[in-house]
Amino acid sequence: MKTNNFIYADLSTYTPKETISFYETVFGWKYYQYDDYYTAFIKNTEVTGLYETPDKFKQMRMPHFWMSYIQVDNVAETVEKARELGGIIELQSEIASNTKIALIRDLSGAGFTVYEGDQLTNVRTKNTANTLIWNELHVSDASKAIPFYEGIFDWKIIQKTSGLHAVYNSNNEYIADIVEIDNQYKGSYEYWVCTFGVKDIEITKKLILENGGTQIAVDADRMLFSDHSNEAFFYVKEVF
Repeated sequence: MKTNNFIYADLSTYTPKETISFYETVFGWKYYQYDDYYTAFIKNTEVTGLYETPDKFKQMRMPHFWMSYIQVDNVAETVEKARELGGIIELQSEIASNTKIALIRDLSGAGFTVYEGDQLTNVRTKNTANTLIWNELHVSDASKAIPFYEGIFDWKIIQKTSGLHAVYNSNNEYIADIVEIDNQYKGSYEYWVCTFGVKDIEITKKLILENGGTQIAVDADRMLFSDHSNEAFFYVKEVF
């Protein structure tokens, strides 16, 4: 796995049974349960995960959300850098031998998970249908986010157009975007958003809407939806 790159995504939901049904119908995934965690596959290929939102976060009324995972060499060092730069550490844990994670929030509150280890599958692809193909940060003010992410991940973030910044890793590979969106469209939260590839965006749109999802926005080549919870946002984009 490549250090400081996006490798995985999973979904926190209050309603696992209903949510699993939604995504299996829309993307053709098949979920399998191990303890309290559900892993989705396409045939024998792992594509994403899902878990029920812990009770303490339900009591806080934290929304359903997709979580982006970033591979790092050392979780402890990443956490220390995040603290120094004003980030909040929500969780830090060693989940198995040589496998560590931490949930970090940036200065605006957007959450992401850093992962150290070699057990988690790298599920992000470039153009495979029904898989994770892109990650981007939606914020009100990118100037608050850029120094934080450059400081902890050795990323280089360059403005492409007004309100749009490209994220490059240490190998100068374009890996993500940071997008400024007004709160009247974005809502009050700042968050990382996942994009999933699909073969036919209109067929996928129909499946999403028929199964309780909501269309939020349409871009030039993709659409933003929420699932049946009306809280977990994701993009779909045609891949060829």
